[in-house]
Amino acid sequence: MTILVIEDSRLLRLAIERILIKAGYSVTAVGDGQEGLCRARIVRPEIILLDMMLPMIEGTEVLRQLKKDPCTKSIPVIVLSGLSQRNEKKLVAAGAAAYLEKSRLNLEKDGSGLVDAVKNVSTAYSAPANA
Repeated sequence: MTILVIEDSRLLRLAIERILIKAGYSVTAVGDGQEGLCRARIVRPEIILLDMMLPMIEGTEVLRQLKKDPCTKSIPVIVLSGLSQRNEKKLVAAGAAAYLEKSRLNLEKDGSGLVDAVKNVSTAYSAPANA
């Protein structure tokens, strides 16, 4: 499974990438919203991890464009944010498959929060529509 990580923090991007590769995923990682949109169209990942605070194009606009584009609209997007979950309902309504606070990802340990979220979204979006 291929995952696209769109995260501007180089250290966080590398930590996420390391954890996901260790968990068996193929990862493409980029540092801004504009490059993220381009890579999503080229790579066509199974899941996108999207930070909200990005240079070039902010995360909410990236999410909007991903869900508007026929090539990327069916890709589940997991929103990563340092902000509290007060924006979760708005982002899910805009098309996010899940919302994760960065502080709950356990990146300094084993990354289990992140890996579990990816597994849950993957399972939910690969299940048959009539199940």
